[in-house]
Amino acid sequence: MLTVAALAVSGFTALSSVARAADADLAKNGGFEAGLDSWSCSANSGTTVKSPVHGGSSALQATPAGNDYAQCAQTVTVKPDSQYSLAGYVRGSYVYLGASGTGTTDVSTWTQSAPDWQRLTTSFRTGPSTTKVTIYTHGWYATGAYYADDLSLTGPAVDVGQPPTTPTGLAVGTITSSSVALSWSAVTGVTSYAIYRDGVKVQTASGTSATVSGLSAATAYSFQVTAVNDAGESAKSTAVTATTSTGSGPSTGLPTHALVGYLHASFANGSGYTRLADVPDSWDVIDLAFGEPTSATSGDIRFNRCPVSECANVESDADFKAAIKAKQAAGKKVLISIGGANGQVQLTTTAARDTFVSSVSNIIDTYGLDGLDIDFEGHSLTLDASDTNFKSPTTPVVVNLIAALKTLKAKYGSKFVLSMAPETFFVQMGYQFYGTGKFGGQDPRCGAYLPVIYALRDDLTLLHVQDYNSGPIMGLDNQYHTMGGADFHIAMTDMLLTGFPVAGDTNNVFPALRPDQIAIGMPASVNAGNGYVAPAEVTKTLDCLTKKVSCGSYATHGTWPTLRGLMTWSINWDRYSNWEFQKTFDGYFS
Repeated sequence: MLTVAALAVSGFTALSSVARAADADLAKNGGFEAGLDSWSCSANSGTTVKSPVHGGSSALQATPAGNDYAQCAQTVTVKPDSQYSLAGYVRGSYVYLGASGTGTTDVSTWTQSAPDWQRLTTSFRTGPSTTKVTIYTHGWYATGAYYADDLSLTGPAVDVGQPPTTPTGLAVGTITSSSVALSWSAVTGVTSYAIYRDGVKVQTASGTSATVSGLSAATAYSFQVTAVNDAGESAKSTAVTATTSTGSGPSTGLPTHALVGYLHASFANGSGYTRLADVPDSWDVIDLAFGEPTSATSGDIRFNRCPVSECANVESDADFKAAIKAKQAAGKKVLISIGGANGQVQLTTTAARDTFVSSVSNIIDTYGLDGLDIDFEGHSLTLDASDTNFKSPTTPVVVNLIAALKTLKAKYGSKFVLSMAPETFFVQMGYQFYGTGKFGGQDPRCGAYLPVIYALRDDLTLLHVQDYNSGPIMGLDNQYHTMGGADFHIAMTDMLLTGFPVAGDTNNVFPALRPDQIAIGMPASVNAGNGYVAPAEVTKTLDCLTKKVSCGSYATHGTWPTLRGLMTWSINWDRYSNWEFQKTFDGYFS
């Protein structure tokens, strides 16, 4: 009996060893040595860092922002009705580690404070039909960056077969100044395809075609594609090359490099009133501020010139119109700017849309203007919760504005100048967040200008985002950039000239605009708005973007010598500051 018992114990031990040997670490790239490969981080919140690390040479750093708590996750193939252990090392405040989709009880564990690396562990059993679970780590709202490293999911391995074969037949399709269309032959047994640009994975596709956007004009690129399944990724295909078109837009009548400024035409403030005839010839585009609505939703725009009681030196209507003609004769463009901080415009109905078109046309015709500037701020543009795709918007205020601008452009023809001056919150913030977000709770105005810019991209003369009065914005380096130096302007402008995935979706990329469409918006002086930078910082900005020198820590994705120029708020404030902004522009581009 003792012999039998001994054999039984021995047999049990042997069977346990076999069971343990069958267990494996199923988490891919749990040490983040391959960057974020296999991981997806919400709102582009994650990156990899070289310090601090727990093991190896890299670790995850993820930063909660706004209503996003920086979840980084991957989906893992598992066996049904099996036991798994999840573990990892974390560092920071309020760091969570968990698993969802287990088919039984989803689990998570967390630490309130980990000033140094702390190991978190939890376990779960899969349901009888569960074949995939999602493992994740995340922080919490407004608690700062957290770190994670050496994450593992240990349990019974699944025979997922072999990685797919390498795709063949990669070919180039339609090429524009900012995008290249690709197609390839299908591979059996794949879950997705990965597209590489110059050796770096830039997006994924579920089918056998994709368009890579956000490219620079007149630039050569190399592309490859791989096939992916649960077993891994194939080798890269044979490379193909494509050169984007030059992207020269329609003739605008503007000089190669232009100086744009807003002229206080309907009000006075501490800067004093400046007559249009007294604006120096350096200013190539003059935006008359502002045309405002009779009510927020009427669509009825009125341009009321500053009264004598407020602007003692205001010129007569006749002299004002004569000054417009003189500027135009000198090759300058004079536009009516609609909106401003106090001019909320919400085209909620088609009736408001039509009134907008007729009332703006009346202003343009009355004064013989060259075009229109859209300076919608505040709550003028907002996205409905169901409106999630900037390429096909459904929100009435957005759809009606697009239709109104297209109507005006069609009415006045190719020489009609159309410009926009959104705030960073409505454009570059769209890299992280778009509208209310997939789970709700975000500001519905976030990224709300993107569908308007996208729809009018072929009609848009100038986009000059207000790089001022802005909070920190995440750039394409996944780092936050703050006003006050060249770095902010470089990062914000690079996003427009490179393009970016909206709300972190690499399959939904806001395409790059042409450099001749971009002017950088800056305050003219410390009195004009938050975010003023000294002339030396303006020069650094231009050097980096047009020559790729003096770039500092931010690495741009191209060089754009045909960048159109600079915009400022305002001509009046620049005059108040002895024309410092104008002199900087003239000195650089002379």
